[in-house]
Amino acid sequence: MIIPRRVCQIRPGRVILSGIQPTGIPHLGNYLGALSNWVKLQKSAEPEDKLLFSIVGWHALTLPQDPAALLTARNDMLAVLLAIGIDPNRSILFHQDHNPHHTELSWILSCIAPMGKLRRMTTWKSRLAAARNSSSEDEVDESMLNAGLFMYPVLQAADVLVYKATHVPVGDDQQQHIELTRDLADIFNRTFKGTSPLFPLPTYVNTPSKRILSLKDPTSKMSKSSPDVQSRILLTDNASQIQSKIRAAVTDSIQGITYDPQGRPGTSNLLTILAACTDSDVTRVAKAYESQGHGTLKRDVAEAVEEFLKEPRAQFNRIRHETTYLEEVARRGAIRAIEHSEVTMMEVKTRLGLASAVV
Repeated sequence: MIIPRRVCQIRPGRVILSGIQPTGIPHLGNYLGALSNWVKLQKSAEPEDKLLFSIVGWHALTLPQDPAALLTARNDMLAVLLAIGIDPNRSILFHQDHNPHHTELSWILSCIAPMGKLRRMTTWKSRLAAARNSSSEDEVDESMLNAGLFMYPVLQAADVLVYKATHVPVGDDQQQHIELTRDLADIFNRTFKGTSPLFPLPTYVNTPSKRILSLKDPTSKMSKSSPDVQSRILLTDNASQIQSKIRAAVTDSIQGITYDPQGRPGTSNLLTILAACTDSDVTRVAKAYESQGHGTLKRDVAEAVEEFLKEPRAQFNRIRHETTYLEEVARRGAIRAIEHSEVTMMEVKTRLGLASAVV
């Protein structure tokens, strides 16, 4: 009697990559957005998955930077990622600018990138508007655009493809760039054929994140570019500062508490923050406060934010001064990143005719 073999479905490991600009100390919106999702991805990843998290210094240069401030911001962002729970032994944590393969592949991809596709990329407008603290993208135009900012979607594509990433968790505003990355990977694969396509077409991963609004203008996102420091809560804020900022947050004069983002944006923003910090459903939180006043809500929001931030804040304040440790983490991360990317670049150069095939 022949016993049929049990067919085992072997799941290929994913290569998950995401990056963040070195903007220094993150605010609560940053933390509840991309950063908390990175930690969740790390916890939920399968053993065969590879995770790469990068601090993208080259991208920062697309807008004017103070060199001393940028250096501090790079180190602070590395310390932040370690403080919130990114494990450099499980994930490859590195500075993008420590690996020259990113810019090398970016140049190669720029030579096959259609100008028409690049002109359809519109995110440079939002970046310029945010940098200038403009209320609308209509206030910026191409006269303010430099070539680096125009081309940065190609560098972003290189960031992804140099590691043959299969999954890229980014916000909705970056989905257009992932589509361009897939287009460039497909163009390369069809133009420089081999026995199999060189680049996988990466999948856009829509990671759920809470949209945290300004405490002073709840019609716009919480932002570090706002001139009003009371509009945002930073990771480094202490309990007293958090309490003061929440107490001064814009709400309304309507009696009772309801969740209505359109009609009551300030109140709804506080409910969103409370729900996010306590890992609760915002509608249930609103129901619990429907007979309460804004004073009670603000008190509880301040306490929840302090409880949520106090551990990563303590870790950050400790790690940011451990210069030798940060340098070692960055060094080891760069080595591991380059080990992955140099294989890709040798394959790329071989197909382009810039290197001989390795037998």
